[in-house]
Amino acid sequence: MTDRLKALADAGVSIWLDDLSRERIETGNLAELVRDRSVVGVTTNPTIFAGAIANGERYDAQVRQLVEGGVGVDEVIFALTTDDVRNACDVLAPVAAEHPADGRVSIEVEPTLANDTEATVASAKALWEAVDRPNALIKIPATLEGLPAIAATIAEGISVNVTLIFSVERYRAVMDAYLTGLERARDAGIDLSTIQSVASFFVSRVDTEIDARLDKIGTDEALALRGKAAVANARLAYAAFEEVIASDRWQSLAAAGANPQRPLWASTGVKNPAYPDTLYVTDLVVADTVNTMPEKTLQAFADHGEVEGDQVTGKADQAHEVFDRLSAAGVDLDDVFVVLETEGVDKFKVSWTELVETVEGQMEKAR
Repeated sequence: MTDRLKALADAGVSIWLDDLSRERIETGNLAELVRDRSVVGVTTNPTIFAGAIANGERYDAQVRQLVEGGVGVDEVIFALTTDDVRNACDVLAPVAAEHPADGRVSIEVEPTLANDTEATVASAKALWEAVDRPNALIKIPATLEGLPAIAATIAEGISVNVTLIFSVERYRAVMDAYLTGLERARDAGIDLSTIQSVASFFVSRVDTEIDARLDKIGTDEALALRGKAAVANARLAYAAFEEVIASDRWQSLAAAGANPQRPLWASTGVKNPAYPDTLYVTDLVVADTVNTMPEKTLQAFADHGEVEGDQVTGKADQAHEVFDRLSAAGVDLDDVFVVLETEGVDKFKVSWTELVETVEGQMEKAR
């Protein structure tokens, strides 16, 4: 089962697990995935933490201690999640020592701050200082208000996972924010080689939104395009990444020691059962990228995933053709990406509320 994951890793795709819990860390499961399943990174979000805290007893003692100390729910969440991420960073430290771009564990700024630049920067700094591990990544959403926060955080020498990217246009703005942050860091005398970043480009949700519109349009031309938009969108994003990496601006930063901000394919669990369950892994194989997978997708690929070589480089023209056909069929692509970002931010906030309610419940039990 590990041969397929090893083949994926050998193709240059960094496999990150989209899940974390204290149980995974303390039972050795995370270390086992690193050792046996080619996992070289971890991403988290409030929903993941809510599930972990609700379904295990490994947090109870710490919750009781914090409640006895008189702290509020936000402080409890901060303590529980930063402890887990710090300990996961330690598990992955040997990976980071050998391959500094990997061995990373991501923790998200509070989602309710997605439209507040200054508060996002403050949250990023607090998380970075609390985790206190060089292989952490702070997740910042790619909202319009998030873009200057990304630049400011990178400028402080903090490594960032930019999340919630749906459109190529916004992705270009994210890459610009990263380069701006690096330029400020360089001018401040910060060692650029210590800064890592990934740009999380969401995949499956694009098909979910566009397929629903194609079904509503209902023509043969429209229905024939179902399941094609997400991969095409990601391939266009990679072409934009290649443009930036070839630019003089980037080359100047690279000469100063900067690391590229790798594309990360996020939301790669297939939501439509009619599609192959490894679709967003197999069709997005390309070197120097990250694919962060829920465990279900990881195990599916280990069982029957296929690596058929580079599926992205040189396919921008085909991807443009898909988007031209989508427009011709009547899909308003600009509106698609506005809806996806709005829904994405809303889901982030709902996810945070879920975490707050879960922790409040645990605190009440502790009392």
